[in-house]
Amino acid sequence: MDIVETSPDDKGGLAVIIVTYNSAEALPALLDSLADGLRGIERFEVVVADNNSHDGSSDLAAAHPIGARVIRMGWNAGYAAAINAAAATVRQGVSLLVLNPDLRLYPDAAKPLVEHLASPGVGVVVPINYKQDGSVDPTLRREPSVLSAWAEAVLGGSLAARVGWGEIVDLSARYDSCGAAEWATGSALLISAQARRIVGEWDESFFLYSEEVDYQRRVREAGLSIIFEPQAKVMHAGGGSGSSPRLFALMTANRIRYYRRHHGRLKAALFASGIAFGQMLRCWRGSTHRAGLGGALRPSGALSQFRATARA
Repeated sequence: MDIVETSPDDKGGLAVIIVTYNSAEALPALLDSLADGLRGIERFEVVVADNNSHDGSSDLAAAHPIGARVIRMGWNAGYAAAINAAAATVRQGVSLLVLNPDLRLYPDAAKPLVEHLASPGVGVVVPINYKQDGSVDPTLRREPSVLSAWAEAVLGGSLAARVGWGEIVDLSARYDSCGAAEWATGSALLISAQARRIVGEWDESFFLYSEEVDYQRRVREAGLSIIFEPQAKVMHAGGGSGSSPRLFALMTANRIRYYRRHHGRLKAALFASGIAFGQMLRCWRGSTHRAGLGGALRPSGALSQFRATARA
């Protein structure tokens, strides 16, 4: 494994990257939490990449006393593209803490994450997420598989997680201790400078959803580890992929696009049929699952339609 060397002046430090899109309601709480959340981190900067918000998100970030540097993308370029744009402005030897705008850091949240970077071979470190009611948000995941697709289709996501067949790792004891993970949802990820150099940029072809699955797979394939650290705590207000049919269709489509990229035709067909079957069974619940079925049947069409809308 080749590791690109940097000059001594280029090493160390932390850059907090936040991608915003009409995030003015949630963003102030996150920015307010950074001072205490980053306590113990000697050198840090905050970079906000704004995907052409229409609610003043970028102005709000620029005016906040945390001193964020704001990158105005000029259009809704997608989550991965915004991360890449922000990362391109940060020195190569600096680690990245990527945060969703609807997060809040608990006091001293970042330090336990950063401490893992002293160990060789660490690519990504993730904190424990809490919901607004104080319960643990199960953000750890298994690599997608035909079994997980069909288990979630037949049993539902919650039951499949409880029996250990779904993508979601829903074993409460697992969230009590530090350990290796396959991947975690992208609400809060500390990416080491080593991973940045070896793995490279995020894949912008996903636009939104599954880009973190793809990135963390490439981290593992590079021989780097993904570590879960429950001493680092964040609160996640929640995204809302299920509240918007368009977003749910895109999420469903990108799950299939990701799986097809890494598996043969037969396994990819079995995976896609499991996803489609699960959405078909739940179409009676409303427009969200009907949109999910459309995304499962025509993954490329769902992505193209979403990109066209984003550019409008």
